[in-house]
Amino acid sequence: MSYNIVFKRVYEAAERSDGARILVDRLWPRGKRREDLQLTEWYRDASPSPALRRAWHQGEISDQRFADDYRKELDAQPETLVPLMRHARQSRLSLLTASRNPEQSHLPILKNALLDQLAREDDEADDRAPSSPTCYNR
Repeated sequence: MSYNIVFKRVYEAAERSDGARILVDRLWPRGKRREDLQLTEWYRDASPSPALRRAWHQGEISDQRFADDYRKELDAQPETLVPLMRHARQSRLSLLTASRNPEQSHLPILKNALLDQLAREDDEADDRAPSSPTCYNR
């Protein structure tokens, strides 16, 4: 199955085509009122831990180390992805961030983790489905 997950900055205008608009930053964006963002939800749990985010922003760890550690955080608590997966299954999912460049933020890592988990669940559902209809001959 194909899922439509996109990145947007919170400073971009909301569009009808955005689908579910989920802010996935741990910190609230400066200068923005909640009602102006037209959020579906603010979901902090899917963002990197404060210590990891701080180390990355201060240049204490490389981009690759950040990506690896963030993915480990997500893999350690897969239930944190469930609310986002639910939205992705229903329609387009717009992951919002205050980062200047969403492509260079935590969002691509989060998207990949979501797509991996969705694919895993889809595969499991396919495995449970019967390969052919049951025959009811009498």
